[in-house]
Amino acid sequence: MENICKNCNQLITANFCANCGQKKFKRIDKKYIWEELQYTVFHTNKGLLYSLKNILKNPGKTAKEFIEGNRVNHYKPILLVFVLSGIATFISFKVLNLKEIMNAYFSQQHINSNFMGDIMSFMSSYSSILMLLYVPLFAITTKIAFRKWGHNYYEHIVMNAYILSFYTLISILFVYPIMFFFRHSPGAFYNLTQFSILLVPLILVWFFKEFYKEKSLKNIILKVLAVLGLTILGYLIFIILAGFVGFGIAMIKGPEAMEYLKLK
Repeated sequence: MENICKNCNQLITANFCANCGQKKFKRIDKKYIWEELQYTVFHTNKGLLYSLKNILKNPGKTAKEFIEGNRVNHYKPILLVFVLSGIATFISFKVLNLKEIMNAYFSQQHINSNFMGDIMSFMSSYSSILMLLYVPLFAITTKIAFRKWGHNYYEHIVMNAYILSFYTLISILFVYPIMFFFRHSPGAFYNLTQFSILLVPLILVWFFKEFYKEKSLKNIILKVLAVLGLTILGYLIFIILAGFVGFGIAMIKGPEAMEYLKLK
């Protein structure tokens, strides 16, 4: 009776029950335990490694396949952002000692290193959550810029998850190893972090050209410029609001807080 579903008692003619989706009964043995271990601990079966390989090869094409329904072998894109951001954070703050290096750089530039250090500590502590917040925020800009090209906001969330995953992968595999060799030179280290940000426009153009194969390169570049403009505008609005909030807190807490916010 192994072909009868143990959940709904329907006949199973394939590996999964057509009625409830439960997997066909299989006796627990060494192979079963190993498969469960892979899925639970490594999560590599039919997902992570396959997605990483395809994202590195062509993130735009991979995102298009997933959005159009070819999903069975792919790792879930939102979860992938969470996993990769966790790995990137560990490397940045435990291997590269990013906080200490940046504090040294800001001290050299006569900038309040304690204040910047607190910001970095916050970002490192909540980096995975922040990464997940970036995805829907950036999706707003790409949805506005590409609004006439046929994809809804939630599909743009998936697109941005793949973009961010690709950027994080490039950082982990290529940028961080280079930064490791410059970890004793705060100035060069900081310049490398800025250089990595300059890769974003190129990544966006490549991604959307592969996603929208039928569109011209000129149209893609114009749309990407619009995305960057909207992103910069949103960032400026955020900085202004954050400045007002910081100033308000400083006013409430008194002169010591005001001094804390000042540049040395």
